[in-house]
Amino acid sequence: MALNFCNNNSLSSITALPASISGGGLNLISTQTASSSSTISFTSGIDSTYKEYIFKFINCHPSASSYLTFQASTDSGSNYNTTCTSTIFSAYHDEADSSTDLGYNSSRDAAQSTSFVPLQIDATHNDNDSSWSGTLHIFEPSSTTFVKHFLYRDNHYGNAYCFSVFTAGYFNTTSAIDAVQFKMSSGNIDSGVIKLYGVS
Repeated sequence: MALNFCNNNSLSSITALPASISGGGLNLISTQTASSSSTISFTSGIDSTYKEYIFKFINCHPSASSYLTFQASTDSGSNYNTTCTSTIFSAYHDEADSSTDLGYNSSRDAAQSTSFVPLQIDATHNDNDSSWSGTLHIFEPSSTTFVKHFLYRDNHYGNAYCFSVFTAGYFNTTSAIDAVQFKMSSGNIDSGVIKLYGVS
């Protein structure tokens, strides 16, 4: 069995990966910073370049106690009304260690809905120190063969509670999805950062 040795003595000497080593990294496409934003829309960068796209939410704060929703577009953002089916469950625990739960709330489900789809069960409160952070994965949005699956995961704080949310669903279309929009169930996204990545 042959042994392979690194010929470089310093990582700074490596300028490119060998052709036999594939990627697998996150490629930042765009960043949007909320500032009393009624909606945050990503209308470019979602195409056939990548099989998976990830949105990262960093310390997003609502102007009113409300939950995050989203929708997708197949016409570059002219309309956000793609038919969707989804489901959500969450766990919570309070700071006093007196209230806990793991539950499913059917009122946040979408069933072949063209409305904005809830990504959270419980509201993120608008206390000054309340926010949420999380990720949304959308798989092969440019496919013209399959429906478009998505997975959402976040942690948010509000009113002395820790909420951990798990959401999944699919957009029931074989048209390519090329834009995504986020908004709160009421009020604005007061502050926070949303980043869009492609997975190579």
